[in-house]
Amino acid sequence: MITSEDQNSLFRLIAGHLQRDLQCYAFGGNAMIFYGYKDDTKDVDLLFEEQESREEFIRVIGSLGFEKWNPGGIYVPEKLRVAHAPLVFKGESGRFDLFVGKIFQTMLSPKMKEDLYAVHDFQGKHLLRVHVLRKEHLVLLKAVTERQNDFDDIRTIVEKDTRFDWQYLIDEVLWQYQHGDGWVLLDVEKMLQELKKYLFIEEKYFQQLYRASGKDKKS
Repeated sequence: MITSEDQNSLFRLIAGHLQRDLQCYAFGGNAMIFYGYKDDTKDVDLLFEEQESREEFIRVIGSLGFEKWNPGGIYVPEKLRVAHAPLVFKGESGRFDLFVGKIFQTMLSPKMKEDLYAVHDFQGKHLLRVHVLRKEHLVLLKAVTERQNDFDDIRTIVEKDTRFDWQYLIDEVLWQYQHGDGWVLLDVEKMLQELKKYLFIEEKYFQQLYRASGKDKKS
């Protein structure tokens, strides 16, 4: 497992071996550590905007003992067959799930870039800049990745933060759907239906998803 201290040390170590400055986006359990939502994680989820940046990151973690690993059994098999499936690397301390351009079919939207929770700079030989996504985006992307424990993480976020903006989440889902994400409506509707077992979610949010899919109905 990777703790907050472990993660910071690992990012500083990686920065010390980079051959150029890099930036990436944190959106999984590692992002939740930055929020203080959890104390540790078994995987570090990162999204890069360019293939070259991911390749440089992979070069460095390879030199640190991380090896490419088959993520079968972690992700839904159908999603691993798309062009933007992650490359996964595993080491003694944990795992990196590295995406580029998109998380499966979900892209890095303008709001994801603008409405950040935090930016952490790790200075070594070069700069590694880690952008931490807003909590609503964390929930969206955990609904998309659908791994073991992702739903528990979603519950943790929405139950701990009474200011969670449900309409902001739905607006982002609709934007992603309008820009070609064919899975996002189903993924998020499934997640919301499961969440209804634990907390109240207003019907209007479901209706917006149903209207977008052409199925205006009661949940």
